[in-house]
Amino acid sequence: METENNNQGDCGKTKVVHRGHTSDAIYGIGLIGAWIYFIGGAATFWLGVLGFLKGLVWPAFLVYAALKYLGV
Repeated sequence: METENNNQGDCGKTKVVHRGHTSDAIYGIGLIGAWIYFIGGAATFWLGVLGFLKGLVWPAFLVYAALKYLGV
């Protein structure tokens, strides 16, 4: 979200400009997929809770695995 002040005839009103972010949608789809993957393999309630938390931080797992694969 971006704000712009337009003092030319708008009586000092602030104009709010919304720009689409495709990465938010991709992250959301990945989040749902991660929850299905991690919670689907849970055998107990607490493993399901752990799966939910892992689903929130799945990009960290992805970056860690990529860096490990690249040998960095």
